[in-house]
Amino acid sequence: MDGELGDFLRSRRARIQPEEVGLPSYGRRRVPGLRREEVAQLAGVSVDYYIRLEQGRGPSVSDAVLDAIARVLHLDETEHAYLRTVARPRRTKSSRPAAPRVRPGVQLILDGMDRFPAFVFGRRLDVLAWNALGDALSGFSRMATGERNVARQIFLDPATRDLYPDWAAVAAQNVAHLHLNAGHHPDDSGMAALIGELSLKSEDFRRLWADHEVTECRFGVKRVRHPVAGLLTLPYETLTVPTDPEQTIVIYTPEPGSETAERLALLGSWATTRVR
Repeated sequence: MDGELGDFLRSRRARIQPEEVGLPSYGRRRVPGLRREEVAQLAGVSVDYYIRLEQGRGPSVSDAVLDAIARVLHLDETEHAYLRTVARPRRTKSSRPAAPRVRPGVQLILDGMDRFPAFVFGRRLDVLAWNALGDALSGFSRMATGERNVARQIFLDPATRDLYPDWAAVAAQNVAHLHLNAGHHPDDSGMAALIGELSLKSEDFRRLWADHEVTECRFGVKRVRHPVAGLLTLPYETLTVPTDPEQTIVIYTPEPGSETAERLALLGSWATTRVR
């Protein structure tokens, strides 16, 4: 995560055209977007201060300066919060983190949702728990523990390009979410190892990671082409586990009576019969 602040700022100023912030657009520009001098001027800080900030050499930066830079670069709420995080990273003593565990009560909640596929994800997008319908949909129980990671599945398993009709959008969203979590945990050696592995093995991942997009996936819709159930349109909601904010419950919530809900019910029956 070294250099993340500078990379993030450079990627964001590259998106902004001079005319968007009231500057004249004349002269040849060697790079797209705003120059560092223009960001500094619009944010009300010295050019030297901004350059040192982008190079990671600056002093502790105030909220007022970060807010001004966020305004100039048209950052959304998630990007603004991310800027504050990477500008003032919280360092922790390096130690081997304990394997994340899902509390039994959380598993009972998952199991009680028999009409909705549900999962628990960790901050590295590891799949930590699921219910029966979630397993019928994604088959995580048949995978080795190390393979139960959404990012690895998307970028290293060619079958996911058929599984997700909107693969490009799904891939970009997961990278943006992983990037957000990585910014919050700059000393996470497991996160660094995952990013390194995916960068080495997947050109698509390297390209998307270099975009420095950050997204918090709170709700949305995902399409899945299941080999048994067919094409499913799956709205989803996410909930943070109160006792462990780094664990997220994801619940697919198809409209009752919809074709997807009916196909999920049949999938659940098929999975139950298969187990027996």
